Amino acid sequence: MGLLSILKKLRSSPDKELRLLLLGLDNAGKTTLLKQLASEDVSHVTPTAGFNIKSVLSSGFKLNVWDIGGQRKIRPYWRNYFENTDILIYVVDCSDHQRLEETSTELAELLQDDKLRNVPLLVYANKQDLATALPASEVAQHLGLHLIRDRTWQIQACVATDGTGVKEGMEWVCKNIPVKK
Repeated sequence: MGLLSILKKLRSSPDKELRLLLLGLDNAGKTTLLKQLASEDVSHVTPTAGFNIKSVLSSGFKLNVWDIGGQRKIRPYWRNYFENTDILIYVVDCSDHQRLEETSTELAELLQDDKLRNVPLLVYANKQDLATALPASEVAQHLGLHLIRDRTWQIQACVATDGTGVKEGMEWVCKNIPVKK
C-alpha cells in the first residue's frame, strides 16, 4: 500500500496541487522515506547532494514532495524552497543521540521563518528499528515540540526502510492540509 491509496481519500479536492517539503539532517532517512512514499526500491539509496522531487498523480490530485539534502553546507539553501509549502515534514534519526541538539536547532530555525508560518509540521521519528533509537515521545521532548503553539504538529515513529509508520504519518498530513484562500 503506497501513497496513492492514501491520496484517494482526498477525492473531495480535485485539481488540487500540494507542496510538501521534506527536510532533516543528512543521514536522517529523507530520501528513503521519499522512495517509500513513491513505492520505489529502497535497497540502494545514496546521499542527496541537492534535491529530489517526486510528483504523484491521483484522481486530479497532484502531490509534489521536495526532498532537500541535509548536509551542513546545503542547509543554508533550504530557505530557497520554503515558498508555497503546504506541509513541512522533518525527519529525525532517532538513533543519532549526538546530533539531537543539532537537529533541534535546525528545526527551531525552520519554524521561525516567515515563509513557513502556520505550515503544519509532521516529524518522522525515523530508525525506530535500531536498538539505540529513542522513542518518539523522547524525541518530541528534545525537539521542544510541546512548546509549538503557532501550527498543528504531529510526531510519528517510523522505519523508512520497511515503511512502518509512514502511512500513518501521511494520513495525518492528509487530514491537516491547510485550506488555501
